[in-house]
Amino acid sequence: MRETLEETAFHFTPTALVGLYLSRFERVQAGQDEPLDVTYLRLAFCGELGEHVSGQALDEGIVRSLWLTADEIRASVPMHRSPLLLTSLEDYLAGRRFPLDLISTDPSVLL
Repeated sequence: MRETLEETAFHFTPTALVGLYLSRFERVQAGQDEPLDVTYLRLAFCGELGEHVSGQALDEGIVRSLWLTADEIRASVPMHRSPLLLTSLEDYLAGRRFPLDLISTDPSVLL
């Protein structure tokens, strides 16, 4: 919920977990001999999009929110940071859903 607000300026209420996705790759770094070993863990949720918060600053590095159709996302694969985006989208469209209580949340997260 917090990430969605900080990255899109919209409130979001999750209703289900679509999946957990893990990816690993190497990223070449300018001026470095060794590539950076990068691992992504994506938790994909579906839910209800709430109201837009006018004036909400987006996280550093995020220029804008851009809402795309599934076909537009499929057509923009070279722009994706990882293959996990397309995999989670296809799982969502296939109807994959897990209950939110699959994830145990410590109360400290909700502060």
